[in-house]
This record gives sequence, C-alpha cells and structure tokens, in this order.
Amino acid sequence: MPSLDFSPALDRPDLLADPVRRGLEALPPGMAATVRATPIDPSLADTAAFCEAYGVGLDEGANCIVVAGTRGDVTSYAACLVLGTTRLDVNGVVRRFLGARRASFAPMEDAVALTGMEYGGITPIGLPEEWAILVDARVAALNWAIVGAGIRGAKLSVPGAVLGALPGAEVIDGLARDIPVS
Repeated sequence: MPSLDFSPALDRPDLLADPVRRGLEALPPGMAATVRATPIDPSLADTAAFCEAYGVGLDEGANCIVVAGTRGDVTSYAACLVLGTTRLDVNGVVRRFLGARRASFAPMEDAVALTGMEYGGITPIGLPEEWAILVDARVAALNWAIVGAGIRGAKLSVPGAVLGALPGAEVIDGLARDIPVS
C-alpha cells in the first residue's frame, strides 16, 4: 500500500493547481496553514480508488461535485462537498438552494474549463467567487477531510471546519444521503 506524506500545502505549490494555490494564499494565514498536501498516483485520484489504494476510509474522503442549475437562460454553479459514503441530493436540496428549475452534474468539460482544475482533482479551494460552496454537515464535522488539490497527482487534507468556513461556503445538514449498503 502506498503511503501518504503530507506537507503544508503552501510549501508545495507543485502539488496545487494555480487556482488552488491562489485560493489558499487569499485565506487568512492561520486558516491556510492548516491545509496540507501530499503527492499521489494520478491514476488513483478518483475517491474510491484512492481510498482503497491508500487505506483511507470513504467516510474520510470528500467528493467535490460541480452542479449546474438552470432557470431560463441563466446557469449558476455550485461546488458540493459530500462524503464518499453518501450521494448528493442534486434534484432536491441543491436545486432548491440554486433557485433552479433544473439541476444536474456539470459536464466534465465545463467543470474543468470553469475551475481551471483537472477532472478528478476539483476542490472547493480556489473556485470562481460567484459559485456557492455547499458543504454537507458530515464533512464539516470531520477532523480532517481528504479532498482534491486541483490536479490528479495530489490530495489535500483539510479540517472540516475550514471547509465549512471557506468564502462562499454554506454548511447544509442533509445535503447528501447515505448510499444503501448492498
């Protein structure tokens, strides 16, 4: 099993997409100092593969899912953070939050182009300012959540409280539902 070697994220700009680095630099220094980065095998960036390969619980990994909501000709975006053991309530909670008639996962090409991050590495730090960041309460309650670093070759370890306190973030109880165990 490969090991994880976390360092202060701002000391490892090589492990961060440019928007993530800029987002970290814009945070209060004490908040930014709590974020750590580690290199990973880019082929293992997807949450399930990463957790299995590195021995991290799915309940410690947070997926950052980009959702597009539309009402008429207006499209708005939100980044939603949910545990790897849950499923985002796109058509209920997220759609209502965005005030949209329709909400769906943003197409990969749009998510990558709008965030400046790699698919499989999108993270809530460094997103466009106008985006909402919706954080499931279970993610915000974690001591440490593992999230993307903007590139597939790295992960961040971030206190859940920091994720819930990011600019534009809103902690929502019930943003996601447990995935039934089969």
